[in-house]
Amino acid sequence: MQRLKKAASLLRQNLHCYGFHTHHRALSSVPHSASADVLDSQVLVEGKPWSRTAILNRPSALNALTAVMVAILNGITMGGGAGVSIPGMFRLATEKTRVPLIEEQLGNLVTDDPSVIETTLENYGELIHPDSENGVLSRIEVVDKCFSHDTVEEIIDAMENEAARTKDAWCISTAKRLKEVSPLSLKVSLRSIREGRFQTLDQCLIREYRMSLQGVSKQISGDFTEGVRAKVVEKDLAPKWDPPTLGQVTQDMVDRYFSPLSEFDADLELPTNLREAFT
Repeated sequence: MQRLKKAASLLRQNLHCYGFHTHHRALSSVPHSASADVLDSQVLVEGKPWSRTAILNRPSALNALTAVMVAILNGITMGGGAGVSIPGMFRLATEKTRVPLIEEQLGNLVTDDPSVIETTLENYGELIHPDSENGVLSRIEVVDKCFSHDTVEEIIDAMENEAARTKDAWCISTAKRLKEVSPLSLKVSLRSIREGRFQTLDQCLIREYRMSLQGVSKQISGDFTEGVRAKVVEKDLAPKWDPPTLGQVTQDMVDRYFSPLSEFDADLELPTNLREAFT
């Protein structure tokens, strides 16, 4: 509480310098003042190694955000907006908060920091509607039971068994979706989330930035391109993953997502000396 009071005090002191803006659309990292040149220069272009270092529609200044921030995640929180707000010190979720993560459906691991999100879930506060059948608490035991296994294969088996036993719609849909997305991305995501539990925010951001560039480089797999084709371009919703099954995903393929970048791509450098005052 004392930290929150200090943050509020600093916010009041800085409002006249930075201004205060509110809006009701989905939270986005693209400012209204962003010029076309700035956005064009940050669009990922397939086949050009240097362009992969750009982050889609995210002005570079946001990567070095140092202002004290209180994020109210009321509604859909995804993409760049989630990437900017969730790593902050003060985050307030409501009963309307929704965090859709579609990276595995696109066959890519991007920069919304799912490992950072996961590591903070166990510290959630009291929910406004703790008994809601759509709330996380109503399924927390099932989630803990099924997702505590060591491998993706075991997790999917547990979800399918739970779905068959309970006939619960959420269990059925979750098991179905896990079998539809990129097998390689699932295994990479599981490792990333588990490693994130023991890493700092800086370490998570650096690791996921590295994973993102490895994912879109097509040196390991073309799943990102294929996922975009199937869901965004042609919209046939029938991606042909490579490899197509979990059993064909090798440990070497997963390890390469976490390996150092090539000579064309430098690792992410964070301004750690300018980190928020309360971290």
